[in-house]
Amino acid sequence: MTDIVTPGDVLGNVAEFKAGKGAYVNDDTIYASLTGSRRIVSSLPESPDQRAIVEVTGHKAHGLIPEPGSVVLARVTKVMARMASVDILCVAGKAVREKFAGIIRQQDVRATEIDKVDMHQSYRPSDIVRAMVLSLGDSRAYYLSTAKNELGVVSAESAAGETMVPISWTEMQCPLSGQTEPRKVAKVG
Repeated sequence: MTDIVTPGDVLGNVAEFKAGKGAYVNDDTIYASLTGSRRIVSSLPESPDQRAIVEVTGHKAHGLIPEPGSVVLARVTKVMARMASVDILCVAGKAVREKFAGIIRQQDVRATEIDKVDMHQSYRPSDIVRAMVLSLGDSRAYYLSTAKNELGVVSAESAAGETMVPISWTEMQCPLSGQTEPRKVAKVG
């Protein structure tokens, strides 16, 4: 039995059901906490409480979203003179369900000598960076910062297709060819 419900709709009472995902109890009545389909799930046979579970499965379940102050992992998609565009992959170590765009501006790459930052010496497309969300930015992208020692490039691929190894806070090296490339490297560990 599935019905479309919205937040606040009555799903049942606690004498008959247990509240599941997307549901909450108030005064022995179970209500929907999100918009979606009402679903009744049988209790596990080994469960001491044999009441069925009533839950709401959202038409589009929302995952984590980036918030100011949260640490994210992102893939660099484009590097320009004054900023780098990224796609946010993880928030606080958990993968995001939908795609979020981010921008690392030139002044947010590092904490010192911000006027001397060369974006092409800091990031390359396909680099994975750890960054902190500064703000929601404009309507298209979150503003991110790598201006702390533990923030910056955490994984990069060399021209030979190998995962590079950090050798300083400004360089990574290809283990195959020995060639070094400039990056704003994150201090890991």
